[in-house]
Amino acid sequence: MAETAGRIPPGAENPNEQPPVRNEMRPVPKGNPPRYLTQPGDPMMEEKHDDMGPLGPWASGRLDWRPTTGTTGIRPVVDKYSITKYSEVEWRKRNSELIDMALEGDKDANLCDWNSRKCIEQTRADVDKNQEDNTKRLNQREQDIHRWKCELEMAVAALYEEICLLEEQRKRLKAAGAILNIPESIVGECLERRTGRLDSDLIRDEVEEELIKESALVAEIRQIFSATLKDIETQLSENKTAKQRLEYDWSDKVVAHKIEGINCGLNNKSKIIMFKHASVAFPYEQSTEEHWENFTRETLREAEATRQRSVTLRATLDTILTNASRDLRCQADKVETSLSQRLECNDQIKIKLENELKKILQRLANVEDVIRDLQAAIQRMDIPMKKAQTRLDNRLVRPRVENCRDTVHFGLIEEVKIIGENVSALKAQLNTTVKNQDELIEIRNKLEKEIFIKKNSLEIDRARIQLLRSHYPSASELSGYSTLL
Repeated sequence: MAETAGRIPPGAENPNEQPPVRNEMRPVPKGNPPRYLTQPGDPMMEEKHDDMGPLGPWASGRLDWRPTTGTTGIRPVVDKYSITKYSEVEWRKRNSELIDMALEGDKDANLCDWNSRKCIEQTRADVDKNQEDNTKRLNQREQDIHRWKCELEMAVAALYEEICLLEEQRKRLKAAGAILNIPESIVGECLERRTGRLDSDLIRDEVEEELIKESALVAEIRQIFSATLKDIETQLSENKTAKQRLEYDWSDKVVAHKIEGINCGLNNKSKIIMFKHASVAFPYEQSTEEHWENFTRETLREAEATRQRSVTLRATLDTILTNASRDLRCQADKVETSLSQRLECNDQIKIKLENELKKILQRLANVEDVIRDLQAAIQRMDIPMKKAQTRLDNRLVRPRVENCRDTVHFGLIEEVKIIGENVSALKAQLNTTVKNQDELIEIRNKLEKEIFIKKNSLEIDRARIQLLRSHYPSASELSGYSTLL
């Protein structure tokens, strides 16, 4: 305040300018001045020397006599009636000097008073103007901080919502990965069960190929799920980091907005204002206004870019889950279709084999009857053979000329020959029939074995495979919309 009182602020009047003369100042008299002031006839006084050496007029112990002043020196002039030190001229001059000094002091005081009032008014106006301008700036700054704080709040809310959505998608992906164990175990058990087929049915049929394709598809989808889950966890970490940066900036904006609000509410009558001289310095760590705004813009831009990547990843994940569930269901339908066709084909061939077995069994029964008939016919040939041979033997004992080769004898020999040929033919036919019987028995055995194989295959495919396939997850469960975790 002392420095402010001693200087004239910018815009004040010129200090050399004469202020208006007050009424109490003495007017300049007309004519001769009063007797107590310097008169026109007073001689000019010599100036006193400041030298106080031993040879000067005011030297100690030396008398100096003047016609106008008398003897002067270290002692005053002493006469009979009084002691004098100065002359009347000096007295009048002294009075004039004092009056002039008083007038000059009054003039200077008037000028100082006028300048002081002008300085007070100017400083008050400057302070009021600066306070008003800075209050406006603080209000504008508070609005800017509030605007950025609101944008940060919206960005934090949007990122929080995105984190929640991505977390739901992560749970959905984990649920889809967990539900993927069901088709994986189903196809594995189906392939293992089908290895129990026997002999001719142990083939790489269409069902086997579709099951292998399904197993490869499940393994590929599991790899995609694992890679996508890692991407989602990485993206979740980035989202949380971006959200934390936004929250830090938002927290700083809240504190700054509160401080600026307090500053805007301060006035000259506030009870919390005080001198704080150290606050005038610029801290080294202070940022510029451009850096402050660019920092918030960059934070918002990076957060929005992170959120957009998360949205893209969610869309990609939804596509992956949808395609995976569709592919698995399509492949499952192919497996079930081929399995149904295989079961139908096995049913048909089993029925056909059973019918053929019935025919073979019937044919075996007929062949056995034929064999019995052939054996009986061969046995019946013994009697005619015995009869013919007995006749021939009896004719061999005819005496002498009677034992001739007559027609009867040739006829009996022919009969024995024909009977032998017939027996040979019957035996040959019996052998053929027996061989045919053996072949039929072998065919029956093969048919029975094949029917057993078909029944075993049907048992595996129908009783076990189809039962397992009935527990295959639906498309919604394969997409992750399930409660299995």
